[in-house]
Amino acid sequence: MKNCKFDALRALAAALMLMLCAPTIAADKPETPTTVSGFAIVTPEQARALVGKASFYDMRSAINYGKGHVQGAKALPYGEKSGFTPDFDGSKDKFDMSKLPADKSATIVFYSDGPKGWKSYKAAVLASKAGYTNVKWMHAGTTGWQAKGLPFAS
Repeated sequence: MKNCKFDALRALAAALMLMLCAPTIAADKPETPTTVSGFAIVTPEQARALVGKASFYDMRSAINYGKGHVQGAKALPYGEKSGFTPDFDGSKDKFDMSKLPADKSATIVFYSDGPKGWKSYKAAVLASKAGYTNVKWMHAGTTGWQAKGLPFAS
């Protein structure tokens, strides 16, 4: 019984350390590129104009998606293990492209947290490399969306 309590305390301590370190980890991420090839960067206003016309994918965790997302966006959490560089190794990451439209000419919009949200950048790069021809990436992410006062679904 003592071991169970000790294990539970250890797990709680580890969880607290992760929570305390997470903001520091995010703060240490470099910003994503501001120029790209193979797909387009869209502003929150441009993305808003595509709601109902394009498939939106929220690359954040399911927890963050549940806190609020672009209306109609699908949760597609990106499992990020590669580095925060434009020439990242996508084979290290987990990205379920089977969730994307079968029609590779369909308009798809990826977003995550904001300028340091590498998950959406990486998803846009990989979709473009896989032959999707109308890929949009909302560089400003949810941070930019909310800053513009655009509606969020929950």
